[in-house]
Order: sequence, then C-alpha cells, then structure tokens
Amino acid sequence: MSEQPSRVRRGRLRIYLGAAPGVGKTFAMLDEGNRRLERGADVVVGFVETHGRAATEAAIAGLEVLPRAVHAHRGIDLGELDVDALIARDPDIALIDELAHTNAPGGRHPKRWEDVEEVLAAGIDVITTLNVQHLESLNDVVRDITGVVQRETIPDHVARAADQIELVDMSPQALRRRLAHGNVYPPDRIDAALAQFFREGNLTALREIALLWLADRVDAALEQYRQANEISQPWRARERVVVALSGDPEGDALVRRAIRIVERASGGQLYAVHVTHADGLTSGSEHDLARQRRLVEDADGTFHVVAGERVSEAVLDFARGVNASQIVVGESTRSRVRAAFSLTDTRGIIRGSEDIDVLVVSHHGVETGRLRRRREGRLSGRRVAAGWTMAAVGVPALAGLLVWSGSSDELSFALMAFLSLTVGVAAVGGLGPALLAAALSAVCTNFFFSEPRLTLHIARPEDAIAIALLFLVAVGVSRLVSGAATRAREATAARAEADLVTSASLDVIAGGDAIPALLARLREGFGLAGLRIVTADGATIGTDPAAPAGEPAAVLPLEDGARVLLWGEPLPPRSMRVVLAVCAQAAALAERRDAAVDRARARTDRERGEVRRAILAAVSHDLRTPLAGIVAAASALSSPSLDVDEADARALLADIRISADRLQHLVDDLLDMTRIDTGAVTATAQPTWIMDTLVAACAGVDPDAVELDVADDVGQVEIDGGLLERVIANLVENAVRHSPADVPVRVSTRRSATELVIAIVDRGAGVPEADRDRMFESFQRLGDAPGGAGLGLGLAVARGLATAIGADLRADDTPGGGLTMVVTVPLGDEPPAVGSAP
Repeated sequence: MSEQPSRVRRGRLRIYLGAAPGVGKTFAMLDEGNRRLERGADVVVGFVETHGRAATEAAIAGLEVLPRAVHAHRGIDLGELDVDALIARDPDIALIDELAHTNAPGGRHPKRWEDVEEVLAAGIDVITTLNVQHLESLNDVVRDITGVVQRETIPDHVARAADQIELVDMSPQALRRRLAHGNVYPPDRIDAALAQFFREGNLTALREIALLWLADRVDAALEQYRQANEISQPWRARERVVVALSGDPEGDALVRRAIRIVERASGGQLYAVHVTHADGLTSGSEHDLARQRRLVEDADGTFHVVAGERVSEAVLDFARGVNASQIVVGESTRSRVRAAFSLTDTRGIIRGSEDIDVLVVSHHGVETGRLRRRREGRLSGRRVAAGWTMAAVGVPALAGLLVWSGSSDELSFALMAFLSLTVGVAAVGGLGPALLAAALSAVCTNFFFSEPRLTLHIARPEDAIAIALLFLVAVGVSRLVSGAATRAREATAARAEADLVTSASLDVIAGGDAIPALLARLREGFGLAGLRIVTADGATIGTDPAAPAGEPAAVLPLEDGARVLLWGEPLPPRSMRVVLAVCAQAAALAERRDAAVDRARARTDRERGEVRRAILAAVSHDLRTPLAGIVAAASALSSPSLDVDEADARALLADIRISADRLQHLVDDLLDMTRIDTGAVTATAQPTWIMDTLVAACAGVDPDAVELDVADDVGQVEIDGGLLERVIANLVENAVRHSPADVPVRVSTRRSATELVIAIVDRGAGVPEADRDRMFESFQRLGDAPGGAGLGLGLAVARGLATAIGADLRADDTPGGGLTMVVTVPLGDEPPAVGSAP
C-alpha cells in the first residue's frame, strides 16, 4: 500500500440523497464535480457506474477517472474502488458513487462506506450518492411498503455524520416517465420495474420518507446550533403544539383542538404532556389519560409524562425543550374565588410563556370538573348535619357554660375555648359549619366577654384585635383541619381501593377461571348489584354470578370495543377508575388466554401438517421404491417380448419378495405409529420365552449380521411377546443398517430379580448425545440413513411399543465406538422360569 499523504484535517463528506433509483443523484454529483473543476479544484472520479446512460457518460467525459481495482470472484473480474490508488493520487475531491454498495470479496473492506471512511481520514473530500431505502433504520419500513428487502444498507450514523446532505427530488410521475423512456433501466427491465418497485404509491411513500428523514436531520442541526449559541427562546421554524393534560375527561377537547391546529400547519408536530405530582392522590385519571394518549398517537403525536412540583413550570420547561410554538391548556377548574386569590396552573403558564403562544380552551367540561371535585371532596350528609348542629348549638351552649362558671372575666380563656370548639366543628362537619362556628364565636365573645358587656360595642382596641384574630385564626385552622380530614378520608379510601386492586390482581394472575370470582369481589367491594365484561361483538369475557337480568345502570368502555356493564347505584369517579383498571386487567388476561389457546391450536395444526407432509414425502419416495421394484420385476416376468430363463426368473421373483418384504415392513411401521399416536396399542402380558422372541426378532436380517448372547437364566417373562418382538426387530434392523458389514450386531441379555435388560450393540458411527432424544421422534433420520432408506419411523415405533409394554428404551455409547440400545423390562416378584421353550 502506498504511503498515505499527511493532511491536517479530515475530509468533508457530501451526500446526494434520493428517494429511488433514477432521480438523478449520480448526474448531480458529476455536475457538482465539473463545477468544482471549473473553479480550480483537483477532482477525480473514484468510482461511478454509468449504467450505459448517455447523459451520465457525457457528464463524466471531462473528469479524470481513476482505474478500478479488479477482484476475481467465481471466474468473473469485478471492478471496485481502488482505495490505495485514490489516496496515493491525493486529489482535493473524490467522486464515489453508490455509498451503500457491497464490495467484491478480496477487497480492503466489505462495504464501500468503509472505503469512504478511509478516504476521508486521509483528508480527501468525498461527494457520494445514496438512496433512502439503503439506510439501516428504514430498511424494514421500505420492505413493508415495496415488498423488496434491501440487502445493501449503511448505518444511519454514517449518513448523519455527513457535512452536507442534498436531496435530489423528483415527482413519482416524472420518475415513471423517465423510466418508461429508457433513461433508468434497459428496455427488458422497464415493464417489471413499473409494475413492482416503481409503482406510484411506492415512489410517493419513499419520497415522503426521504423528506421526513432529511427534515429530522435539519431539526437536529437547528437544535445543535441553538444549544451551541445558548439560544433558549423558541424558534418557530415549525409549528409545534404542546397540549397540557391534567387527566380529566375534558382533556379530550384539548387534544382535539390541538390536533386541528397541527393539521392546519404543514409539517406541524403534536406533543401531549401530563405532569405527575409527588402526592399520588392529586394525579389524574389513568383511564382518561390512556384514552387521550390514544387520541394523540392516532394523530401521529407523542405523549409524555414528566414529574414536577409545580405544573406550570414543568409544562413550560417541556415546551421550551421541544422548541414549541404554542401551548394549549384548559380553563382552570378551581372555583372562581380560589382562582382570584391564587396563581392557578393556567395563569402560571401564561405568565411564564414569554415567546410561546398560549391558547386557553374554555369548554363545558370545566364546570363539570369543578362539580366533580366538589362532589368527590364532600362529606357524608350525617357528618355535615352534625357539624352544623355543633356550630349552631355548641357555641351558645359554650358561652352559657362560661358565663355560668364565672370564667367571663378571662377574655383569653374564652377565646381559646371558642377556638377549640371551632376546630372540633371543622374536623366533624368541614369548612362550612366551621365558618359558622367562627362567626358565632366572635359574636359571643364580643357580647359576653368584651367590655362593655352585653353589647356589641368594643371599648378597648386590643379586644377588637383579639376578636378579629379569633375569627381569622378559627377560619384558617378550620380550613387546614377540614383539608387534612379530607386528605385522610381520601388516603383511607385510596388504601382500601389499593387493597382491593391488589387482591383482585392476584385473582387475575391466578388465571382465566378466576375472572368470575374477581368480578364478585369487585361487586362486593363497591356495593354493586352486578358486573359483567363483554367484547365488541357481544361475547361475555367474564360475569359475576350474581349479575341480574335487565338493562345495566352504566356502561363503561374498555380498549378494542370491550365494555363493562354495571348494575346498581352509580359509583363516584374514583371508584369507577378502580373498576375500569381491574376489569381492563381481566380483559387483557382473557385475551392472553384466548391467544394462548389459539397459538396452541395453531402449533398443533402446524405439527399435524408437518407430519402429513412427512408421510406424503415418505409415500412418494420410500413406498414407491419397493412398488417400483415389484412392478418392474413382474413386468419382466409377464412380458411376452422378453425371453427370461429360469435363473433370471428366480432372481426376479427374489427381487419381488425382497421388495414386498420391505414394503410390508414400511406399512407395518406406519400402522404401528398411527396406533401409538392414537393410543390404540394395548399390551397383553403372558408367559413369553425370551430366547424364542429374540430369535424371531432377528429372523428378518442376515444371520451372519447378528450375534446372539442370551444368558441361560433368562427363561420366561410375563410380557406381550409380540410387541417385544417388534421392538427388538426394529432395533436390530436399525443397528445392522448402520454397522460395518464385517462386524456383526451383538444382542445380549442380563436378568436380575427386578428387571430384564436386553442390549443391542453396534459398532457404527454412533449418535451424538445431543441428538439422542430427537432420533426417537417420528420421521427423523438425522441425515445418516443409507441411501435415504426408511421412513425414519423404526426407532419411534420401537420406543412407542416399549412404552406400551411397560419397558424403557434408551441409547448409550458403545465402548470403543458405536451405539447401544438398551431395553429394560421390569419384572414382578415371581421367580424366573429357567430353561428353553418346549
């Protein structure tokens, strides 16, 4: 390799990006090269494929073309980019076509983009071309659209690291005309290309992908520039709309309004953000948020959840982070009185938005949200009534008690007594009764305990201040106590609901049969009359056994059209969310259960199909081979045109017998395997002479190929002799087939008080331990069947029949090489019968 010239800087990479072949990337690259050459730059064509196009050849005519490196591959000389020659030539600019090209074997690098990386490292600027379908991240997308798998891809970071990317664009109609005129492919490929890859829909989709990919890169470059120059205010290069969601049902209207804004702006982008608080009790409805997430994602937007102590600050930080141009928020759901004395989230967003436009959407759901919060925070009627009674009766009674006891001389004591009563009223009845108690306490203190007594006049200014402080402190403390009591009630309710969800989730995990018990638990926990889950087509997923007939009181939607039917009194929103969450889990469990059943059924059908295909393949080959031999021999014997002498006739008859025996054996294996699979094999135990069984089992093979070594004490065994004979016969035949011709298979026996062991020992190649379980499966040959003979059923039949008679069949290594099949037959307590068969 030539010595690489030293340069101070790395070369710059410029890519001409196209949506499809033929848009003019190579021509644009050559045009740029000619322009740079006219300006005095040293330009060399490293590699350009003209494809016989006249315009491309004309554009390359005035440029220096570097000779290609030739690599021989399968007898063909392939020309590739000569990296060494290019670096040695050391031009200012190198034109290298087809960045995603795969190099011929024998080159420096497998891919051309790796060649380009080396050229850039040498300080040479490179101008190249690339089609968008060759980007690795878009490969699957392009395959789904066009149906064509792109084998040549480059990592996205290679393209994104380019110093300059220029899109070479052309409308699908113009590209198809160019293709039809023969300016892209040879005439013999035009019709196929127009009908397949170059369909107008494909080209439109590829064009959009290229534009979006380049737009994302432009966005990244813009964001990098803003960060490098410390520019914090948004630049409205594109309409980016952020919709702030609190988790209330009225958020649906906000999302739809934001979608309409984005759709009116070309290239607009939608973001939805929900801010979670440290206090989980104030978070929004998970069900409502899930529905709004689907709305956003259906509109090609993105949904984000961020954490923050103050909602307004978190929303503004997120909006600035995505360079938003607008924020869509809803009108505050606080009461008008509270909003007037506090900085609501909406007002906080407006105040801190600076250059970001804020759209406040007013809708009918706002008042609904206020009423819902008021209803959810409301105490029971009994507690409120008790609070009003304590305020109306307790304050006068306390005043009378203080006057009667002579404590009226101590104003400070009276103030503390009334304050204590007001706090107690707030704890029992809430803020309303507490305000009444505070007002009555102030009046009673003024009338009975402040000079002048028994009048509403106040003589001393400090008494007026004390009474005013009593009222203010009573109101403030009452509000805190009321809020704390409400939070405590909410926490208790949340804990009870969490316990219910936990126990219900355990029921869900237990399986699909637990769904009715789960629904019954929900019904009991929330005091419902009945509960049922149905799918979009009306099928029942689960039902509470106590669910009544008739129309339900409420119908709640789940995903994919499923619904929850409720009977009984309406539930508050918090309880409704819990019911929906648990029912969604139950529906998902039922869906997974049904999917598992479908997968199992499909797997069974697939396995049956594979067995059927294997049987058909066996019938088409293995069964036809002996049939063909029988037909050929019979035709030769019966043909009047053939003069068959006696010796040939005997040979042909022997062939017929051998083929018939082989056919009979194959059919027996198929029938036995069918009986085993269907469970139709029934073993009948009776006294069986093992020696006779082994001799009969070995009768089907060459006597010189088998060596019997039967112990004298084997005698009789209570077993199904016919099935045991088939087991041994299949094992012996398999062992003979795989053993060397000059080494016989040895069949030996060993008997103890508890078992009879029969070993079939061969000296063949053996079977790896990892394949020994698989070789007992149906239609398994493991690639070693001589000449492909046999259906691959012999060992499967042997194991199936061995199991039927209560025996165990396993495979062990033969010491010195080979395979040993061991059949273990358990014996009863009866003593062995010794001797030979009569």
